[in-house]
Amino acid sequence: MAPKKMTEYERKRLENIKRNEEMLAALKVHSKLSQLSEATKRQKAQTKSYKISPSKKQKTETPIILRRSLRTRGVAPDADTAGGLKDDFNENQKSMSKKNPSSDSDSAVVKRASEKGPITMTDAYRTEASDRKLIQAIWHCSRESGTNGGNEGPEVSSDVIRRKEENEGLGDPKSWKKVWGSIDVEAMNLEPENVARIVPGRILNVKFLPTRDARIVVVGNKFGDIGFWNVDADDEETEGIYLYHPHPAPVSGIVVNPFSLTKMFTSCYNGFIRMLDFEKELFDLVYASEHAIYSMSQKSDDPKSIYFCEGSGGLSLWDMRTGKLSHSWDLHHSRINSIDFNSCDTNIMATSSTDGSACIWDLRTIGANGPSSLKIINHERAVHSAYFSPSGKFLATTSADDIVGLLSGDNYEKMTMVYHNNQTGRWISSFRGIWGWDDSHVFIGNMRRGVDVISTAGKDVVTTLQSENMTAIPCRFDAHPFEVGLLASATSGGQVYIWRPC
Repeated sequence: MAPKKMTEYERKRLENIKRNEEMLAALKVHSKLSQLSEATKRQKAQTKSYKISPSKKQKTETPIILRRSLRTRGVAPDADTAGGLKDDFNENQKSMSKKNPSSDSDSAVVKRASEKGPITMTDAYRTEASDRKLIQAIWHCSRESGTNGGNEGPEVSSDVIRRKEENEGLGDPKSWKKVWGSIDVEAMNLEPENVARIVPGRILNVKFLPTRDARIVVVGNKFGDIGFWNVDADDEETEGIYLYHPHPAPVSGIVVNPFSLTKMFTSCYNGFIRMLDFEKELFDLVYASEHAIYSMSQKSDDPKSIYFCEGSGGLSLWDMRTGKLSHSWDLHHSRINSIDFNSCDTNIMATSSTDGSACIWDLRTIGANGPSSLKIINHERAVHSAYFSPSGKFLATTSADDIVGLLSGDNYEKMTMVYHNNQTGRWISSFRGIWGWDDSHVFIGNMRRGVDVISTAGKDVVTTLQSENMTAIPCRFDAHPFEVGLLASATSGGQVYIWRPC
């Protein structure tokens, strides 16, 4: 069969294609496009992250089952969990560990966390590499600051006595104070090396270890994990990140005692309070409640007592000397979200509650006459936090009604309402504004992946800290007690960002 004759249109089309290709080749357009594409490709930043140990995961003998949604199986959704972890957590739904992406619900680690008994650090440890360097770092900080109660631990350095003399005031609870100083917030910067993913899932608590000898961050997440990040550690194997699972439910509080760095308290929604003892390398069970524990704190001049809130508005005082509850009060009509003490007079306490109020109390009269607050600050919706300023002259409240309240005056009678978008939704932890290193600024999260800075003088947001290295919304914060300008911000994705002055 003779080939089909090409039409004039087809011949002209082929000539145009050939001419265009010759023109592009002469101009080297294809090679320039390739070079431009390579130059504009965004290089993904290498972020530090925890590494789960494969030896901790138990192999299952059951066959693999393909996951199917409740809708395709014709099953109605669970109303308690379909919307995520709410701020008004239902204490009847205590255990959330089965949703931890880094563990199986049948794993030995999770089972031990649910038991009412001590857990060794080895049994709770989740990270791939050894945690000996973390334990040694904590011991080093405790020895250098002279806060380990005379127990020097292994490998004591020759200058321990000299450092103890330099830190003599730190050993006295009544004389201990956080550092005071002003900072140019515009000069605060976030570098890539100060970003790390410490735990899986949402971070509910973040704290700096109160020491001048190391920059160590402690966090607790909604799965009951406790994560540590030794920021300046030079360790390629762990990158300074260590992960433990001592709790079966969301971590609601972390208390680090500056007078005994080797002992740390953590609480959870399952009603457990555990003490992490680095000397015994043990998560010991201090207290077990029938109700969820929502917050925990400690007076700066009383390291032997723990204040915690359980159930619907109850506040309890645990005396570590007797190992018993010494007092319990009903202060609010709903859960208490935060507890804070005035640094100048630790008998003055502030609480915030989901019942829409924040209250100031005098502990010297609360026991004798029952709950009678000195001041009640009412908001239209839940109050997520109420914190005193470093001098104790101001109180900052953060509420779901999009208000940050600034109270001042001798009796906190002057109140300024600062509008701020506090609508984080169900999947991001509620914002809680914290004070910096003086009474000038309050730091709070921003839904545009930034940190809003509220001025007490200007009574408004004066600047927003933003960086291309911050890829998630910061919601929980902590200011380093001994380093002015060192600010830790935590996200619902397990990341921690540390801002430093330039």
